[in-house]
Amino acid sequence: MNLGKSAQVVVRSLVLIALVATSVFSAGPVAMDQPPVTLILVRHAEKKIVPPENKDPDLSPAGLERAEELARMFGGAGVTAIYATQYKRTQQTVKPLADKLGLTVNQVEAKETAELVKQIRARGAGQVIFIAGHNNSVPEIIAAMGGPKMPIIPETEYDNLYILTVQSDGSAKLLKMKYGSAVVPIGNQGMTKP
Repeated sequence: MNLGKSAQVVVRSLVLIALVATSVFSAGPVAMDQPPVTLILVRHAEKKIVPPENKDPDLSPAGLERAEELARMFGGAGVTAIYATQYKRTQQTVKPLADKLGLTVNQVEAKETAELVKQIRARGAGQVIFIAGHNNSVPEIIAAMGGPKMPIIPETEYDNLYILTVQSDGSAKLLKMKYGSAVVPIGNQGMTKP
């Protein structure tokens, strides 16, 4: 999952293009008055295989590597706030990025999408916000912020990356990408729920 310098430049360029494109092609002068809010959303990284009764597993070695990859990718992207749910797997996914940026992780309840959206909207225009959620909550957050309605992320997919740019008029554009390795380590199928 080692992302080379050229791939890092590509990711940063895509974020910049998404920001510029939504600003330039937004509808009307009201949207130009305030800069957009940019959300970078991921599902937590790979988790350890645990018995079903353990609802809060740690990240696996592959997951820890993926979390480090996110820190390398977004350490210079202008992230101003980081959100993650109360579970260890989301907290561990954002920890390397939070440490690199010197930011405190804002913890939100996994089932409280409305509260998270309220907090994001209260932060104001021009923010770049990183969010680690779950296979069901990431699509829910995207839709609640004005993006398209999307299906739940498949249980075996950890490499989806979403950049949602929300204009001051509420219109939103979504960029969906893949990052890191798509290979599911042997034995990582059939894990605990999101």
